[in-house]
Amino acid sequence: MRVLGVDPGLTRCGVGVVDGVAGKPLSLVHVEVLRTPAAQDLGLRLLAIAEGIEAAVERFRPDAVVVERVFAQQNLRTVTGTAQASGLALVAASRLGIRVALHTPSEVKAAITGSGTADKAQVTAMVMRILKLTTKPTPADAADALALAICQIWRGSAVIQREAAVARSLAGVKR
Repeated sequence: MRVLGVDPGLTRCGVGVVDGVAGKPLSLVHVEVLRTPAAQDLGLRLLAIAEGIEAAVERFRPDAVVVERVFAQQNLRTVTGTAQASGLALVAASRLGIRVALHTPSEVKAAITGSGTADKAQVTAMVMRILKLTTKPTPADAADALALAICQIWRGSAVIQREAAVARSLAGVKR
């Protein structure tokens, strides 16, 4: 299974691609951070992020795209930008008929470290260990995108298998 993770943001948007299946070693395929200047026109920033995400989706053809679920923050401007970037990833995947999943930061932290309250350094250290990396993915947005992809492979695989089983059982039921 190939998963593309997106840690959405307007200034820095992490994009990470991981291959693997639950219970087996995972491998890093690609990681990057899309950057836009804060002083640039919002429309141009969104366009640059959209083009970067679309290029990654088209290049790597993931089985699923996972995006960090936007959560309420005290800074409305930050959460609005994050939501806008998140929507771009959802559209890029949906255009190609690719499954989309959303995970909260605490879900990802719990999947990667065992604790939903882990800090960024702990998440980065575990991403390095899981993917057998010798250098730290930086900035944190890169590690977060990889953590999202790992979380989807580990946790999302079960959801996908359950949905497939339900679909098979419904297909066998006569109406």
